[in-house]
Amino acid sequence: MTPVLLDGGDKRCVLLLIELRKLIATLEPEAVVHLRATDPAAPLDLPAWCHLTGHEYLGVIFQDIYGVRVKKAAVETDPRQPWRAIAAE
Repeated sequence: MTPVLLDGGDKRCVLLLIELRKLIATLEPEAVVHLRATDPAAPLDLPAWCHLTGHEYLGVIFQDIYGVRVKKAAVETDPRQPWRAIAAE
């Protein structure tokens, strides 16, 4: 399966996570996203977000490109605040 590229450019991680969450919602489990991000917080925020949601952080693929594998049983997050998990009812 070919990785899907999300070019976050120089966006802050907050905006990047919003875009990543939106993209992942359209992908099948086990799909891989290559995320380009130059925000200095990306190496910290991306693994933390993956830990929160249950998606698999694949690490640095090349320079400012990070890998994320979509997982089926991921935790749902708030669309506008993707660093906040939505509590199960």
